[in-house]
Amino acid sequence: MRIVAGDWRGRRLAAVGKGDAGAHLRPTTDRVRESLFNVLSGGRFGDPFAGTRVLDLFAGTGALGLEALSRGASQAIFVDDGRVAGRLIRENIALLDCADRAKLIARDAARLPPAETPCDLVFLDPPYGKGLGARAMASAQAGGWIAPGALVVWEESAAQEAPTGFAVEDSRRYGDSWITLLRAS
Repeated sequence: MRIVAGDWRGRRLAAVGKGDAGAHLRPTTDRVRESLFNVLSGGRFGDPFAGTRVLDLFAGTGALGLEALSRGASQAIFVDDGRVAGRLIRENIALLDCADRAKLIARDAARLPPAETPCDLVFLDPPYGKGLGARAMASAQAGGWIAPGALVVWEESAAQEAPTGFAVEDSRRYGDSWITLLRAS
């Protein structure tokens, strides 16, 4: 895995190795990440990265939030309670020397603490087909993590319907993955 574009373009991220099957660690592939970020950067969503505060739920390796940092986001908060994921996120933050702009919260994404400041861009990549994405979205809303007008990027095995307070902006299929883009009202 590598950073696709921005300040850290081409930089390699920590090797996933055997991963963590029990925690459903399934990193977004470089190809899907590149396609997703091309959609986000394509003008339809303005500049979703410049100065943006990012929340990366079920962060896994942290690749999505780190890609956003590479492209100009001001801060990324990574949430994952997996032991292997926590190690990979810390390694990747160290590799990119961005500890001043990155924070790891090692806890269940469906049980978030209250936010200090809401985020404008949210990545949500839960284990597929377990209903955890909806629970994490509800927790993020209740905790004040999602700013009005925030863009939510939800990766699942099927296109997702918009929860209350959100509208679907776009939905695209990439192999076995669906990316649903939501806008907070």
